[in-house]
Amino acid sequence: MWIAPRTDDMLIVVDLQYDFLPGGSLAVAGGDQIIGPINQMASKFTHVVMTQDWHPQDHISFASNHDNAEPFQIMQLPYGPQVLWPDHCVWDTRGAQFSRDVDIPHCEMIIRKGYNEVVDSYSGFQEADRRSKTGLEGYLRERNFKRLFIAGLATDFCVNWTALDARTAGFETFVVEDLTRAIDTNGSLATAWSDMTMAGVRRISSEDIS
Repeated sequence: MWIAPRTDDMLIVVDLQYDFLPGGSLAVAGGDQIIGPINQMASKFTHVVMTQDWHPQDHISFASNHDNAEPFQIMQLPYGPQVLWPDHCVWDTRGAQFSRDVDIPHCEMIIRKGYNEVVDSYSGFQEADRRSKTGLEGYLRERNFKRLFIAGLATDFCVNWTALDARTAGFETFVVEDLTRAIDTNGSLATAWSDMTMAGVRRISSEDIS
């Protein structure tokens, strides 16, 4: 498969932040390995947006904010089951910053997510309550984008939810598999790929993009 980026394509780069990289509080194994290749791929696209996890210290998804809770435990919250995480990407901390190795100067917009302290947000399109929108869908429609390409961290959470919401919104959606890395807790990676496949998300390699 050879795919030539078009002017109605958008590359969405997900959460290349220090807390998701080796040494970070919620490090994704190998997360640093995909930054250079994502920079190279992004240079082939005219249009790029990025997402950024951006949590207050009292965020509901942090295990530290629940009595006797441990990271990676699943808790039932008003909007559904929630994985409890180590504190990560707290606003105005180094961990929330993009890696200095990210080199995508033509990025057009940054979507911050997870700033609502009582709802988590993996997707670049909407929060986990499935009602609160980020505005990304409207931005893409207003500018007449048709195809979305997604890469970044982590495959089984923020990449997965963003891809699923992209398909629900009617966009042709591709996940660049070799330019993602996963957390893979409680079988989350296998579940994510199954859900994305069922939704019509297409798995491609960066080598497929000419």
